Amino acid sequence: MIRRVFASIAVDSGALRESPAFRRLFIGQLISLVGRQITTVAVPFQIFLLTHSPLAVGAAGVVQAAPLVAASLGAGALTDRFDRRRILLVTQLGLAGCSALLALGALWGRPPLAGIYLVVAAAAGIGAVDAPARSAIVPNVVRPERLPGALSLNFAMFSTSVVAGPALGGLVIARTGLPLAYTIDVATFGAALYAVFRLSAQRPHGEQHEPPVQAIKRGLDYARTQPVILGGFAMDLCAMVFGMPRALFPVLATSTFHVGAKGLGFMYAAIGAGSAAGALSTGWMRHTVRLGRVIVVAIAVWGAAIIAFGFVTQFWIALALLVVAGAADSLSAVSRSTIMQTLVPDALRGRLSALYFMVVAGGPYVGDLESGGVASAFTVQVSIVSGGVMCLLGLAAAALLVPSVWRHRQPQRGVPESLVMEPPTVVGGVVE
Repeated sequence: MIRRVFASIAVDSGALRESPAFRRLFIGQLISLVGRQITTVAVPFQIFLLTHSPLAVGAAGVVQAAPLVAASLGAGALTDRFDRRRILLVTQLGLAGCSALLALGALWGRPPLAGIYLVVAAAAGIGAVDAPARSAIVPNVVRPERLPGALSLNFAMFSTSVVAGPALGGLVIARTGLPLAYTIDVATFGAALYAVFRLSAQRPHGEQHEPPVQAIKRGLDYARTQPVILGGFAMDLCAMVFGMPRALFPVLATSTFHVGAKGLGFMYAAIGAGSAAGALSTGWMRHTVRLGRVIVVAIAVWGAAIIAFGFVTQFWIALALLVVAGAADSLSAVSRSTIMQTLVPDALRGRLSALYFMVVAGGPYVGDLESGGVASAFTVQVSIVSGGVMCLLGLAAAALLVPSVWRHRQPQRGVPESLVMEPPTVVGGVVE
């Protein structure tokens, strides 16, 4: 009985067993993401040490949001036109270079704040090109029926890195300082580069040679015909812009909970722990066609958990609420990604993946400024609680304005008809 229940909820891991290419990408990216998450903790902590201003920490989100949005618009067109493997090789080297510059700045001692902003802005722009190319490769290296499980595994991988990276980063920063933290990030890019290097060529199916502006317009035009995708984007933006208080974590760690850099790492890791638990328990999604309703309910749970988080004063309760929020976020993200990947044809997948990345990565950056600004004008507690309330209000408005999200039904267990009618000839990057 227990075995049957576990099998019904456990994530489908078949893609890891069957596809060597997916397995290498998964492991390489996991190692690399742990390093990048160390930097995710190090940068706001360094900015707070330099300025003692939550607004300055939040401003880092704005300087990253602008290049992310600008690069995302063109990244999708590049992904749908050029070999995605080559794109990843270039972007991984670029991201490693940005982390190396941060390491040099930390060794300097007191790098200029503008210099930190410039480097993280460049990394955000490069990441906006990297993410859609990586996402668009997945459906081509796993069998169609394994796609929902592969997407869940990818999110679980990211969530695991959000647990391990911040926890490790907090310990490294507390014991050895910022330079080693950034240096570890640089070193971990080697694993991701090896995995990408081993891939076969990943040219898009039915690739188009449209002018860049026309290619971007075609992607946006297609997105407008898919209200369930746009509605999911709007709901996620409400959660991330208003209900993501991560810019306040350094303030909370040093002034409210008095746990220092080590506790700061645990706060970032708590969201990742919840996300990993949620993603690894998505096996039941194989049996549901109502993924739109999962999105709505999950974001409502996120908002409620953030409101409660704003009121607590005990550190362990705060961590528990962040775990709950992270689990809800993972269920929403897996559902949104599965809907998008199964509705969008491969020739447009890069552009829609870029739009998806712009929303899920850009939203939190804007949220950093919102939470930091409100905290500076009022208090940290007001910022967190009001943000959670606005998240729920925005979710309700989006659900009413775009009812197709709630009504959505997944076709054929999440496998698009085009993929079902056309059996794969490439598994793991090797022609079968």
